[in-house]
Amino acid sequence: MLTVDYDRLGLAPGERLLDLGAGFGRHAFEGLRRGATVVAFDYALDELRQVEQLFAAMVAEGEAPVGASGASVRGDAHRLPFPDGAFDRIIASEVLEHLPDDGTALRELARVLRPGGTIAVTVPARLSETICWKLSEEYHAPFVEGGHLRIYTESGMRQLMADAGLEPTGSHKAHALHAPYWWLKCAVGPTNDENPLVKAYHRLLVWDITDQPAVTRVAERLLNPVIGKSVAIYARKPVESARRAA
Repeated sequence: MLTVDYDRLGLAPGERLLDLGAGFGRHAFEGLRRGATVVAFDYALDELRQVEQLFAAMVAEGEAPVGASGASVRGDAHRLPFPDGAFDRIIASEVLEHLPDDGTALRELARVLRPGGTIAVTVPARLSETICWKLSEEYHAPFVEGGHLRIYTESGMRQLMADAGLEPTGSHKAHALHAPYWWLKCAVGPTNDENPLVKAYHRLLVWDITDQPAVTRVAERLLNPVIGKSVAIYARKPVESARRAA
């Protein structure tokens, strides 16, 4: 289940891709399938170990084109251990809302993106997220692991990206069918996965992801602009800024 549109990102075979906050690697694996040199970056060591194992399995099974490679790096998003301009493309999907200092993280992402490179940032969309916050304090409690620290507007995120030296371009919303699922979870408790309604809706989402039936695909496409769970914003690092710095 991808949030980022790789055509908008512009990833080409042989390019260097950073997946910040990679989690279990859904975007990193797609980058590897497309022939990129992928770095999955996260703070969670257990998740990165699983990503490394699947990278190796994909290469062994021929799912990665010749020349493509994947590696994992553990670290702090506020202090990236990479040189300036190290990556052609960057994905930061559903991670900034968890970070104490999102502005510093965005400046670090802009630093390690090469001039002319592109970045895709995805965060929870305002409407869906606001409903979650109203339904559950636990969902956004800072002391809860994985808790959300802030709600973004698209205009606010664009300004943060611009402040980091990036030029925001297009955007879109995604995962509309997941919004009611999270509203339901927040209503009964975000960690209450045994609730019968939660389990039934989860089965619907699994069916949608695995079988991709026309009925759910059409429904999500129609609903995304209204209740999309996530908003993806794309931006370019201007070449001119590097020239001025030089």
